[in-house]
Amino acid sequence: MNHTSERIYGIDISRYQHGKGRKYYPIHWKKLRITYLGRQNSKRMRGKADYPVSFVYIKSTEGTTVRNRFYASDYRQARRYGIACGAYHFFSTRTGGAAQARFFLKHARFSSGDFPPVLDVEPSDRQIAAMGGRTALFREIRAWMRIVENRTGARPVLYVSQQFVNKYLRDDSAIKRNYSVWIARYGQYKPDVRLVFWQLCSDGRVTGIHGEVDINVFNGYSEQFKRFKSSECI
Repeated sequence: MNHTSERIYGIDISRYQHGKGRKYYPIHWKKLRITYLGRQNSKRMRGKADYPVSFVYIKSTEGTTVRNRFYASDYRQARRYGIACGAYHFFSTRTGGAAQARFFLKHARFSSGDFPPVLDVEPSDRQIAAMGGRTALFREIRAWMRIVENRTGARPVLYVSQQFVNKYLRDDSAIKRNYSVWIARYGQYKPDVRLVFWQLCSDGRVTGIHGEVDINVFNGYSEQFKRFKSSECI
């Protein structure tokens, strides 16, 4: 994949983009420009990286107790500056998918035109085994997806790693068939999924944001992006 200005780039953020501990960094939404696609992608650049942020996903919740305290203000600012945005929930193996879905729906915001909700699934092998194995894992994932889709009217997207696709997702053909995937994949291998977003790197740079930022690319160009926004968004 060669990186050019014709590609549709976006970012995902959480509380970490605002600093750690007592140190606080604001996001300067008016200045946002992607200037670096990470070390591994620099060799595939055509020209200098200077891309607009066309979409942003903001972490809203995790499990049934954790909230991103910057979510609401970041959501308001993204919409204020005309950046398409969506909310994501970080999945916990310690509580049921239905309870997590209700927690997410209670605290995330959903306005017309927002991107579809995302379930971020990153459990370790040990965590999956502790919750009862892959059958239990996919049962809870499906519960979350079903409840959130019924409430928002938009079919959620599943965020997983390439390793998760290879090791686990092949065991649930229904999820592969019915849901689009946002994949964290820093190599060039194309997965056998309904790919909608590709997380290129975790060490990108964006003017207006302190520190490293996850950079993502949409699977398509402007025409496909327009169709996605008209048919898949809230």
